[in-house]
Amino acid sequence: MSITSAEIASQPTVWAQALLEQDRSALGLPGERVLFLGCGTSAFVAESLAVLRERAGLGETDAAYASEWTPGRRYDRVVAITRSGSTSEVLAALALVDAGTPTAAITAVTHEAVHALVDSTLVLGFADEESVVQTRFPSALLILARQAYGYDVTGVPEAAAAAIAAPLGIEVADFDHFVYLGSGWTYGLAQEAALKVREAAQAWSESYPLLDYRHGPIAVAHPGSLVWIFGAVEPDLIADIEATGATVRSDASDPLVQLVQAQRLAVALAESRGLDPDKPRHLTRSVILH
Repeated sequence: MSITSAEIASQPTVWAQALLEQDRSALGLPGERVLFLGCGTSAFVAESLAVLRERAGLGETDAAYASEWTPGRRYDRVVAITRSGSTSEVLAALALVDAGTPTAAITAVTHEAVHALVDSTLVLGFADEESVVQTRFPSALLILARQAYGYDVTGVPEAAAAAIAAPLGIEVADFDHFVYLGSGWTYGLAQEAALKVREAAQAWSESYPLLDYRHGPIAVAHPGSLVWIFGAVEPDLIADIEATGATVRSDASDPLVQLVQAQRLAVALAESRGLDPDKPRHLTRSVILH
């Protein structure tokens, strides 16, 4: 079993531990205006957190790519998400935060460069990963945040364990094109799922907001396309997609459980192509610019 596969399979246990985390101030206190910053996977998580927090009525919340953010809006807290704690663009963005603005970092490690730049940290060390490809760190943060923001996640770790124990149910070799769709906080999951396919399997994958898919991207759908939908969807959209010959995957399981399944697909696709998911091409654990 690859390291990546083992870390994917560990998620139910890791999630259960994440739900025991007591210090959640890095996720924003009620009423605060919060900015979440990240790169790559962490940027997608930031987007999901922003939607979850605002929809819970806990305060205005923005998300931004660390490499794209520039100061201008006032925030009560700026939170950097960085598994490695050393991502260059995150460190550069934190250096631009207005003096006096409380800052925090959510990371998987201690004693890295980011810790010297923030006022507080949330370290999910139990969710750290050996693999370059992120799986359990972002998902652990998401389930923790959902609980912290008042969403019911009862039974989600157990549902993930059951899903992992069962066959994936997809013949990955039948497809040459993978599309992931989501709405609200699950759009971040869709982006993350598509990234896993590109990282691990070097395959053609895309992600879009759910209803925007018909506004152009559907033009390349064909019988070799798998279109995976996170969360609820209207039957008419499924019918429109299936009319192209594409296969649609949509079910009632929790979106985080669906993300686990999408991670499994990425690994299975990589292995079917003779690739090692633990060694994605051109990638390293942390992007450090010189």
